[in-house]
Amino acid sequence: MEILGQISFDEVVGAFVACLVIREVMIFTLPDTVAGPGGWLIDTGSDEV
Repeated sequence: MEILGQISFDEVVGAFVACLVIREVMIFTLPDTVAGPGGWLIDTGSDEV
């Protein structure tokens, strides 16, 4: 229980924001077949035909 007492709210929020930023950077930089509509790593939505 001591370990949980050492984690602050700011650290949790910071980790969450960092994950969101990393995800957005991956979506922006990786090709659509990897991170985009129908991507195998990050699927951002349905394929539009």
